[in-house]
Amino acid sequence: MLFRISPQAENRVMIRAGFASTTDVRTYALLNLIWSSFILSTPYFSNGSFPHWFWPTILSFAAFLWFYFRAFFREEFDDILRYALPIALLGFIVTPFNAGAQGYLIYACAFLAFSQTIRIAIQRMAVVLVLYVLEWWWLGFPWISNCVLIIGPVVGAMNLIYRRNQQRNAELKLSHDEVRRLAALAERERIGRDLHDLLGHTLSLITLKSELANKLFERDPAAARREVADVERVARDALAQVRRAVTGIRAAGVAAELASARLLLESNGVRLTCELADLALPTEIETALAMTVREAVTNIQRHAQAASARIALGAEDTQLVLRIEDNGRGGAIVPGNGLTGMRERLAGIGAELRVDSERGRGTRLCVSLPLPPGAAPARQDSSAVHLSLEARAMGPKLTH
Repeated sequence: MLFRISPQAENRVMIRAGFASTTDVRTYALLNLIWSSFILSTPYFSNGSFPHWFWPTILSFAAFLWFYFRAFFREEFDDILRYALPIALLGFIVTPFNAGAQGYLIYACAFLAFSQTIRIAIQRMAVVLVLYVLEWWWLGFPWISNCVLIIGPVVGAMNLIYRRNQQRNAELKLSHDEVRRLAALAERERIGRDLHDLLGHTLSLITLKSELANKLFERDPAAARREVADVERVARDALAQVRRAVTGIRAAGVAAELASARLLLESNGVRLTCELADLALPTEIETALAMTVREAVTNIQRHAQAASARIALGAEDTQLVLRIEDNGRGGAIVPGNGLTGMRERLAGIGAELRVDSERGRGTRLCVSLPLPPGAAPARQDSSAVHLSLEARAMGPKLTH
């Protein structure tokens, strides 16, 4: 390699392109050089049409490698034009000596696709290709040999699509994180209000009873002791309520997990249908069900190869039932850490897990447990259920 690549530059390219390691980054960069063989091999198949091709081609290729790796591992704030334009100029200069130098223009189009904006990228590629067409016409070369007119725009368009997909994936990840953040923020605000109401009333009561006990201490010790006992009882009760409220901060919500699941699956081309009954669930049960949804959705995204999925949570007779289904490839279920952890978590709340999977017919997961006291669903139509789900999961985003 003509220059040393810093680990920081490799890490930036790895993050931008989604590679798993820096070895993948280097391998990808080297594999893309395969197409440069066209530049070196063209003179051999031109029947002596380019007798003076050797030195211009060799010297230009050495310069090309320098600009190529600089462009590939560039700093994020660098404009790609400072590397792509010299590569294009090499093509303009060497083409009179070697028609295969049009390969430089193809690499230039590939890099120009990553210009500042998509509009600027298209404009730059168009200018470079038009100028090269004029040079080709001026040199009088046969048009049938001009591959850059087809391959250049195609390669540039492919990189534009790749760039746009990367942007959308980043936007989806941000949306996914924003849904979780808003759901957590809404829950914290609710708990904050509950704590304020609880502690405001309780501390006022403790203050009044403490003042009364202090006044009765000399005159009626028995009454003072009763007031102190009341203060102790109220304080213990308040402490228990505060602990239950704080536990809710760490609890995962089913609605938030369903919203995250929709973003994750639909970004991978899987259509998700959600049905969530309006149930008031204890914190430990809702957390266990939410984690089950997360694990199941992750498995669908990674392994199922499904086109659609369905998640439903509701009451059936005296049972609370969670169903997660997909129409993927199905097949034998090999218990792993995820499924084992799911069973153990559900067993902790007294729930039963059943998984059915048939090859070619998808996978169906069913969780059932006795309906908790006070969790009877309110009467509402299905449209209200879906609206309730989205409103609770998205929070303030619905007002945008």
